Amino acid sequence: MDQSWSLLPQAFLEQLQSIVPPEKLDGVLASLSVERRPSIRINTLKITIEEALDELRQLGVAYERVPWCSEGITLSQEQKQRVLESGLCEAGLLYPQSLSSMLATLIFEPQPLEEILDLCAAPGSKTSHIAARMQNRGALIANDSSRGRVFRLQANLKTLGVLHTKTVCLPGEWMWKKYPEMFDRVLVDAPCSMEGRFVATDPETFKDWKPAKGKLLAQKQKYLLRSAVACTKSGGVVVYATCTLNPRENEEVIDWILAHEQDKVVLENIVVPGVDVEKGLVQWNKKQYHPELKKTIRVLPSATMEGFFVAKFKKI
Repeated sequence: MDQSWSLLPQAFLEQLQSIVPPEKLDGVLASLSVERRPSIRINTLKITIEEALDELRQLGVAYERVPWCSEGITLSQEQKQRVLESGLCEAGLLYPQSLSSMLATLIFEPQPLEEILDLCAAPGSKTSHIAARMQNRGALIANDSSRGRVFRLQANLKTLGVLHTKTVCLPGEWMWKKYPEMFDRVLVDAPCSMEGRFVATDPETFKDWKPAKGKLLAQKQKYLLRSAVACTKSGGVVVYATCTLNPRENEEVIDWILAHEQDKVVLENIVVPGVDVEKGLVQWNKKQYHPELKKTIRVLPSATMEGFFVAKFKKI
């Protein structure tokens, strides 16, 4: 059996054992030892799904449809390279994007004509997917605190034909001051330790990881999420997502917001047929969390999916 996963930091592997059900641990470790199967999203702002699939067939590209996301396809590394060389991505018709990233937008459920905020938007993968689901109708504000990342965000949105989006460069923690209770939906795709993207044979994916990093990031994540709640209208939706597995950045952040905003938000059940998920933890590392944490979901790393965590709130 390939044990490349042993190259990962020992503290991370011990943390993983405390999170993953024992019967799934071998599969998760195996998935961390290999590069994941690539996925691509069809950009329905510029091409229909059938037209895009026809283009791929004409190129002789073998692909598989994603059953739970109509715009998603998976393919081999070789076939992905052929797509990239075809110019379809450069023209903004197709967009390389992880399945877990697509999942976040599906759970977010953006609708045409709504007012929506993407609080940590760069490089624009989820922003452009949200725009496509909105059919370029409504108001979408895409914020990022880094000017350099905002430039990249703007370039991506232009390539992908996103027309109804305003880009902003502000600290997400303070967005509530500028936009108090303004939005129907707010997405917090929080900066995180990215443990769900680790690949054991690629040290670049985990070279900066340290056990204490999650604790430091959690402070920022809490205030980003609290800002998002303050930006949301009564009756609106807030989705918090990370591509990490660490409960300090996931369940503990949600537990904190439920304690500090207990009269303002409730967690919603998340159901995505066809996607294998674990319920959020209600206890970890000798800590007890709010029992409602079972409504959050964790996607474990697999051959096709990056590790991911999602919580969905309704503002009351």
